[in-house]
Amino acid sequence: MNLFEKLRLDKGKAICYSGFREGQHPGGLYPDYDQVKEDLLLLHNHWKYLRLYDCDQMAETVLDVISKEKLNFRVMLGAYINAEMNNFNCPWNGGVYEEQQLEQNCRNNQKQIYKLIELGNQYPDIVFSLSVGNEACVDWTDHYVPESKILKYVKQVKRKTKQPVTYCENYVPWLFKLDKVAEAIDFISIHTYPVWEYKHIKESLDYSKENYYSVAKKFPNKAVIITEAGWATNSNGRGINPENVNEEYQKIYFEKLMDWAETENILTFFFEAFDEYWKGSPEPLEPEKHWGLFKIDRTPKKAMKHLLNNKPK
Repeated sequence: MNLFEKLRLDKGKAICYSGFREGQHPGGLYPDYDQVKEDLLLLHNHWKYLRLYDCDQMAETVLDVISKEKLNFRVMLGAYINAEMNNFNCPWNGGVYEEQQLEQNCRNNQKQIYKLIELGNQYPDIVFSLSVGNEACVDWTDHYVPESKILKYVKQVKRKTKQPVTYCENYVPWLFKLDKVAEAIDFISIHTYPVWEYKHIKESLDYSKENYYSVAKKFPNKAVIITEAGWATNSNGRGINPENVNEEYQKIYFEKLMDWAETENILTFFFEAFDEYWKGSPEPLEPEKHWGLFKIDRTPKKAMKHLLNNKPK
């Protein structure tokens, strides 16, 4: 059974949304009501489902805008949990912390879980599912949280809310070490990024399908969705070959992925709506900054120019 049937959801396209603009970043300056409203009005004719990563000030503003403006969005709301253990396998400057910091992270993570529960209960008609973390178990993460703690958070949220609960993770850990989490959650959420794994655009859809079906085959009694899949449009060579990324390739992957997901009834959140300059290193071509279907100034890239010239379904 797919998630649309399992949760009795209307069919619709899905996208990851983070509204930070130039000069804004988590923990600093946040988008205001009017900026979030502008974004959501830009998106609402084309997407029904939004994924939010964090129970922060921006998430509260997004939910407030949807409610007050009566916009037809349903939201997957996430709690962003930080490192509770050191990860010495992290390939960049991160993943290793002082013990005092790890203890503080545990306290902050619990606050995130409380906020997830609070907002889920405050907006039951908007928030259709709750996620207790993002890429916290994969080998390369800089915010490692052990499976046992993910499981604890899942059980805690399920006790206090009515929405289905999930955990969002790269496809690899689902195949090797998240069996207990998979059993506890209501559906499995995976991430697939062919371009991060040095796949060319010609291999892209087949590789994402392979990632998806490998997890679906392992857990035949669970609905599996894709909560991140995207294609960067710039790279400085850090982790992604610059020759493999541009707006045309993003357009190709976006269209092929969405066609396949619609045909197979797989809820798939494309990553992402807007470029985010606060991410990654200060280098302008850092790939983390260039995943949006829209640029930081909200002008459309090629995939969206094509879509905007066609009437929404």
